[in-house]
Amino acid sequence: MIDFRYHLVSIVAIFLALAVGIVLGTTLLQDPAIDLARRTSDELTNTNNGLRSDLDALRGREAGNDAFITSTTPEMVAGALTGQRVLLVETPGSSTTVREAVQQVLTQSGAEISGRVTLTEKFLDPKGTGVIDGLVSQLKPANMAFPTTATAWDRTAALLASALVTNDQTQAGTPNPATADVVGAFETGGLLSTDDEPDKRATLAVMFAPEKPYEGENAEVQAGALVSMANGLDAAGSGALIAGASVTAAVPGDPISAVRDDSDIAKRVSTVDTADMPMGRAVIVYSLREQLGGRAGQYGIGKGAASHMPAVPSATPSPTTQSGS
Repeated sequence: MIDFRYHLVSIVAIFLALAVGIVLGTTLLQDPAIDLARRTSDELTNTNNGLRSDLDALRGREAGNDAFITSTTPEMVAGALTGQRVLLVETPGSSTTVREAVQQVLTQSGAEISGRVTLTEKFLDPKGTGVIDGLVSQLKPANMAFPTTATAWDRTAALLASALVTNDQTQAGTPNPATADVVGAFETGGLLSTDDEPDKRATLAVMFAPEKPYEGENAEVQAGALVSMANGLDAAGSGALIAGASVTAAVPGDPISAVRDDSDIAKRVSTVDTADMPMGRAVIVYSLREQLGGRAGQYGIGKGAASHMPAVPSATPSPTTQSGS
């Protein structure tokens, strides 16, 4: 007969066995587990340190390259755009710092800045297309006609471009008498603002893309409005491009991506997605020069870029008198 003492001894034996097993298991596994964790930690630390060193080296190389390009840019672009007038177009969300840096390089190239036009958020508001269409109908010259497929922004771009740029070198620097009141009317309507005298027409135009692509349900429409504006400036002048910084992937709200995705417009309007880098500012000058020769290109490091830069010019092109580029 099993008595209480037997149960007590059995229970004590069970707990003793468990205790011995835990002690033995801990003792046997402790060193290998700790060693493995330590080796893994050391490997991760070494990898991280290596990556940091590589990053520091790359940053140092980039800083050196940027410093060299910045110091040699005046020589690289000297005389490239002599005799040309350039209109600067800022957009909602574009970088003033980038615009100022590009403006400096354009001046170093011999170009004259005709003025600056800053488009407002109201200009890009899809709900306001009726307003801009009304202004176009009211202000356009009688002989100005639009394609039946033209959108409100296409028509607006054509009208504004006729007041801001020209492809006739002899008319550069003079207002267009047929559209003398256009810029003022759009400014009064809160659709844009101006600096200097952009109505004294330029021959070339640089539009600055927003630092970050537009987001939300209207993003694609807003980017498309900027593309229409750039396309209109190109058609009325001797060339136009959109400059900005590269994005990791093509997105609906990025006007540079929108140009590159439209094979027809990409044949006329150039893009440079390295405007935030010293290299890109020189590329903008070369791209405008290429536009004067009737060609366009997509340059930079982002999606859709054909190459880093156009062929370096070797001679000053003759001013074109043809419409657009």
